[in-house]
Amino acid sequence: MEETKQHRRRAVLRAAFPATVPVMTGFLCLGVAYGMLMQAEGYGPVWSVLMSAIAFGGSMQFVAITLLTAAFDPIQAFLLSVMVNARHMFYGLSLLDKYKGLGKVRPFLIYVLCDETFSLVSTLEPPDGVARKDFYFYISLLDYLYWIAGTALGGLVGNLITFDTTGMDFALTALFVVLFLEQWKRPENRPAGLIGIACAVVGLVVFGPDNMVIPAMVLVLAVLLGGRRHLDRRGEEGAL
Repeated sequence: MEETKQHRRRAVLRAAFPATVPVMTGFLCLGVAYGMLMQAEGYGPVWSVLMSAIAFGGSMQFVAITLLTAAFDPIQAFLLSVMVNARHMFYGLSLLDKYKGLGKVRPFLIYVLCDETFSLVSTLEPPDGVARKDFYFYISLLDYLYWIAGTALGGLVGNLITFDTTGMDFALTALFVVLFLEQWKRPENRPAGLIGIACAVVGLVVFGPDNMVIPAMVLVLAVLLGGRRHLDRRGEEGAL
């Protein structure tokens, strides 16, 4: 029985790990940058790891460095967190069906859901012989561990790195580009990708670069929900 469970875990890891490699490279670079910034402000690797393991907020963790070093304002911190992470509400809604019936792992999947994990689980289906619950769990767990490992490494080597790290946060943009291109390879994903680009352009033109994220996400959600049946039908036809 135990040998069967280990064989199943190895099979799931072999299926999940290749899909998370782009996330691994991006998260390790970004995590190191975050750990180094925390170290520069006097917060060692223990604090970096705790923030990543408990908050797991990505971009909000970078913002939180400023909040930690300034006079504490709970109202400002709350509003800032809502604005930075508001997009999670929109793509979280779209995973309600995918995460339905996953049992005990569902709370963990919800807790560690981030942009990159969403990009993977929303488009990938488990291969034959791999349970949907296990596939999504290991993708989420691996992405979560990549981020924690990166922040720990950055905190540990922060004092040893002396080169100019300006621009290191561009790794996040590069990561999203890679994930988008991976999904673009599948013809059935292209209509949704074009919708996302168009909505982002509309949000940029109408609301400007500083205020475009939430309106663009609302527009994307509205368009995708409105055209869900048509997109599902096109996806089925493309799969055939």
